[in-house]
Amino acid sequence: MEQILRPIYQERASQESTLGVILVEKREKLSQITDTFDSILLIITKENETPVFTKHYTYLAKKAAMHIVTEKQLHKWLLLGTNRKIVDWLFYGRVIYDRNEFMEKLKIELKDYPFYGRKIKMGMEFAKLIRRYMEGKVFFEEKNYMDAYNHMVESLHHLARLAVLENGLPPEVTVWSQVKQMEPAIYKLYEELISSDEPIDKRLELLFLASEFYIHSRTQDGALHIREVMEKQSSWTIQELHEQEELKNYSSDLEVFIEYLVDKELIFINGVTTKSEGIFHRYYYVKK
Repeated sequence: MEQILRPIYQERASQESTLGVILVEKREKLSQITDTFDSILLIITKENETPVFTKHYTYLAKKAAMHIVTEKQLHKWLLLGTNRKIVDWLFYGRVIYDRNEFMEKLKIELKDYPFYGRKIKMGMEFAKLIRRYMEGKVFFEEKNYMDAYNHMVESLHHLARLAVLENGLPPEVTVWSQVKQMEPAIYKLYEELISSDEPIDKRLELLFLASEFYIHSRTQDGALHIREVMEKQSSWTIQELHEQEELKNYSSDLEVFIEYLVDKELIFINGVTTKSEGIFHRYYYVKK
């Protein structure tokens, strides 16, 4: 397939803005890594009219996809973990063009995995874990066991990704394969939830107990990023926190996360009087 695609990527490689080209070949008959395509061409550029530009090609019985991605978009995906396949492509794809060793340096950077990037990812995964866990618990207490089950499956996925990040690696598409090696106890928890013969309410009851332990033991690390951001000024309104550039990435999970950390005394509240008697503005701060 590479020979067929060569004219396409050579044309792109000749452009000054192109930084690197990676070819990813399908490894299994049905491959989620390549979105069922036989080949993926990932072309990274310094700049482009759109952050992501995609084209599909067919040759005889085979199909290929080309993704032209700006360097800025690529780093955003890597920082936020919002495109899980991209890590797999970068690690396992074959570099077929590399301007000024851009791809080589990027792979070294990924292997070293800057701690800052890990902290924000850990914070975001922990916030998602908290939301799913809390919502699942409400459903469980209301005896809506199937809704509770769905939320707890999601919460375990966030716990799994968090465990991989703690081990200094980016979570891949096959995150449970990673967790099975790194954190077999979490893998066992997931396995018991989805395959146990116990009634669903008993499975959930045990899972909530186990989850409380895993969440409690990870709270300090999960709160590290948001607390470091909040140290930049003495106190914050909730609107200021929503508008803070790094915390925007927490999206709709931010307020639930903050209230959880208030409950755990990692974030504190300062009441500021309003014009209405007995009503106070709620300001948030952390103790240094």
